[in-house]
Formats: sequence, structure tokens, C-alpha cells
Amino acid sequence: MNLVKVTLHLEGLAVLTAAVWVYFTQLEASWIAFALLLLIPDLSMLGFLRGTRLGAMTYNVVHNYVLVAAVLAAGVIFGAGAVTALGVILAAHIGMDRAIGYGLKYPTAFVHAHLQRVGEGGEAAVGDDEAVTEASAPAMRTA
Repeated sequence: MNLVKVTLHLEGLAVLTAAVWVYFTQLEASWIAFALLLLIPDLSMLGFLRGTRLGAMTYNVVHNYVLVAAVLAAGVIFGAGAVTALGVILAAHIGMDRAIGYGLKYPTAFVHAHLQRVGEGGEAAVGDDEAVTEASAPAMRTA
């Protein structure tokens, strides 16, 4: 595991820790709601039943911090504590995923994620000639 990968995992752990702290100490919200809703974002994986491109898109729309920021902003702007709590739970879920190595998906296969190949404990799909090729996904090279 390289330093960049370790940093990304620790970043996820930090987000998870902060979200749990905010949820329980600042929002004083329900443990039951947290437990019941924590894995709901993974329903976005159902898109993979219709194909890898759709699955990657639905998964990535839900599993990114831009959505977290939008939900949190809506909760704060409209004074909706439940919406704010949902944003914090989503942040916790994404942080948990990133801490254990699940990342955003590439449209080539479910196992191709930005942190590693899921289920294989391998390196990130980016730069892996077997996982991502110019022909299969030329727009995936970002950094």
C-alpha cells in the first residue's frame, strides 16, 4: 500500500469519525435512525443490474462529497434538521467506504474503483492496463 492510498483511507476514516461525532454530539440524533440509514446509499449499486455504465453513474452520484455538501446546505438553509442528519449520515457512509477501500466506480466493471479493485485488494484501477484502457474509458484519466 503506497502513501497516497494510505492517505485516502485515513481521509475516509477522518470523515467517518467527524460525521459520527457531529451526528451524535451536535445533532443529538437517533442511534436507531443512524443504524438503519447508514447502508441505504448502497442501494445505488442496483444500477449495476442494468449495466456497468449505469451502475457506475448511479453509484458515483450517491457516493461523492458534492452530494453531501448539497444535502447539508439544504438542511441548514431550510432549517431542516432531518435533512442535515441525512447529509451527515451520507458523509459517514462515504467516509466508511473510503476508509475500507471502496471508491468511486469506473464504467468498465464493478470491481474497478478509484482506490483499488474491489474484492481483490489490488491497486487502484487507474493506470492498471488490464482494468482501464484508452479504448474502454479514455476520459477516466484525471490525475
